[in-house]
Amino acid sequence: MLYHNRRALHRHGITYPASRHDAHFLAALDLMRMPWGGLETQAIGAWDSLAAKVRGTRGDAIISHEILATASRVQIGRALESLGHGDDAEIHLVLSARDLVRQIPAEWQENVKHRAALSYGAFLERIRDPRREGRIPTWFWGVQEIPDILDRWGADLPPERVHVVTVPPAGGTPELLWKRFVEAFGLDGISLQLDGERVNPSLGAAETTLIRRINRAVNEQLDPAQYRPLVRELLAHQTLSRRTRTPRLALPPDVHPWAAELEESWIAEITARGYDVIGDLDDLRGAPPVADYADPDHPDEALVSRAAVDALKAVLLDHARLQRELGQREGELRDTQRLLEKAHLRPTYRWREKLVRRLESGRAGALAMKAYRAARGRSSRSA
Repeated sequence: MLYHNRRALHRHGITYPASRHDAHFLAALDLMRMPWGGLETQAIGAWDSLAAKVRGTRGDAIISHEILATASRVQIGRALESLGHGDDAEIHLVLSARDLVRQIPAEWQENVKHRAALSYGAFLERIRDPRREGRIPTWFWGVQEIPDILDRWGADLPPERVHVVTVPPAGGTPELLWKRFVEAFGLDGISLQLDGERVNPSLGAAETTLIRRINRAVNEQLDPAQYRPLVRELLAHQTLSRRTRTPRLALPPDVHPWAAELEESWIAEITARGYDVIGDLDDLRGAPPVADYADPDHPDEALVSRAAVDALKAVLLDHARLQRELGQREGELRDTQRLLEKAHLRPTYRWREKLVRRLESGRAGALAMKAYRAARGRSSRSA
């Protein structure tokens, strides 16, 4: 169960608890209100503000965001100290962990959905390079190398306060992972809303290939504000993710032994350190290699073409919808314009307009009109 002064740092998201002022409180990062990652100038002081809110909370606090996993030891030390570590706060680390066999293709796909045009083969080469140089390997291992994350964040915590929540294998009941989080955070007996509006659906191999080709074609023409609603949301999430009968993105069979060896070393390291494991460490062993591997770098072009037709259909229908809405707005604007023109033709309007001009021509009249507009709660001249 959670202690009154327990503070948990967690890598992934968790549903907001129901109102319960004397028990659990989810402290959301102020950075979440910004565009992803925010700007450095906007983020200055955000952590200190969050830490102050946590220290001032009567109950428990959960701070959760995936970018926390990449923090350096210096940053982690400052973060824990700002939350009261070393004083009266009891800080726990909670890390959700999934096998590399699923994580690797999922990470490449996320890169593609964020405008990347790098091939799957090139991505695999970069993350397997022992030097781990460059943006992609640095980010990937910063958020995926479980023992290293646990070592950095848990170095100054007793092992019983470091909790590893394993993600069940594919095909299990969705409630099982939530039950593990309930155990980790002591949420038994609290009424929670488990279904949410935000989802991050996956794509098949052919569909991911199509998005990568689109990125190569339009990245220089579309800025991020245009890309997000058009490509990531309309095409990837709302359209192509519904094509669930095509081959799924998977780990290549020749890469599988390398990933399996890493998984085994991670399981051994977690066991040796004596962390609290919620779930089963066997969950960190990925599924066997797929029998029919679909290579997204050399896809079935017929499947890519069908996906492209669905994507084009979605764009056309969305364009037609926008045209209808634009027509409706133009009609409303014309109706409003006609009403204004009729109002201008009324004798009373012309008389009021003449009176306002006369009043504003003098200092006393202008002050009177200013007071009148303030009283009406308006600032426009029409008031």
